[in-house]
Amino acid sequence: MFRTLTLLAATTLALPAFADGHAASGDAAEGEKAFRQCISCHVVENDEGEVLAGRNAKTGPNLYGIIGNKFGMVEDFRYSDINQLAASMEDVIVTEEVFVAYVQDPTAYLREVTGDKGRSKMTYKVRKEEDAVNLYAYLASLSPEPEETN
Repeated sequence: MFRTLTLLAATTLALPAFADGHAASGDAAEGEKAFRQCISCHVVENDEGEVLAGRNAKTGPNLYGIIGNKFGMVEDFRYSDINQLAASMEDVIVTEEVFVAYVQDPTAYLREVTGDKGRSKMTYKVRKEEDAVNLYAYLASLSPEPEETN
């Protein structure tokens, strides 16, 4: 099992973009380091219940499968009203651009997208754009193919 995970990690990190075609311009290995700041609130747990990153944190949503999918749609997570409003907008897909803007200032991003004055539940802000880009690459390396969105 360890050998398989090591091989999978090495293969994933060697790719300049993630397998489903969503460009990930950052460094996944650096993103893994930056993710240490996220583990107090978030986990990346696949559909089989295997924790791929983080601990069993439940303050924030599970980040498995968010890349390339509709914004704010993690099942059974209670989002803020403004976040739900953003999720109801059909064109908000978690791309690198959306992810980076959101994690650097969640409330400002949601206010810009929705025109609403609400607040995000996520109060942490990733300070450096480079860290945000690397976080995206790391989460992309752990993500399945995105679901079809119509």
